[in-house]
Amino acid sequence: MSALPPELLRKGRFDEIFFVDLPSQRERADIWRALAKKYKQGDVAIERLAALSDGFSGAEIEAALVSAMFRSFSAGRSLESEDLSAALAETVPLSKTAAEKINQLRSWAKGRARPASIVDSAAPSGRALEIE
Repeated sequence: MSALPPELLRKGRFDEIFFVDLPSQRERADIWRALAKKYKQGDVAIERLAALSDGFSGAEIEAALVSAMFRSFSAGRSLESEDLSAALAETVPLSKTAAEKINQLRSWAKGRARPASIVDSAAPSGRALEIE
């Protein structure tokens, strides 16, 4: 946004400016469901995985699932919850490596952009999802 000239940001150029934050608990559960279907992994503990993947983007969740599938395949067995837990634990999400930038973007968006997600009461405590 900072690279765009202000005249491009005015009402009329764009219908709306949306802020897309990291997925909430409910959105992460939906991501896990979609990925389990995509990769044909039927029996996964969706709610547990959604909680373990707090702070992960959808792409990071998918990368962790793929990593867990490689781990289980290498061991010659089907995917287990321990594989998923280990893959999530080994992954440092962007929300940690770029925490300052993400918080700065959230601060900028507050009052300037419409949230792309519905405010979720189950949002992680450190997340500023309410943009007023």
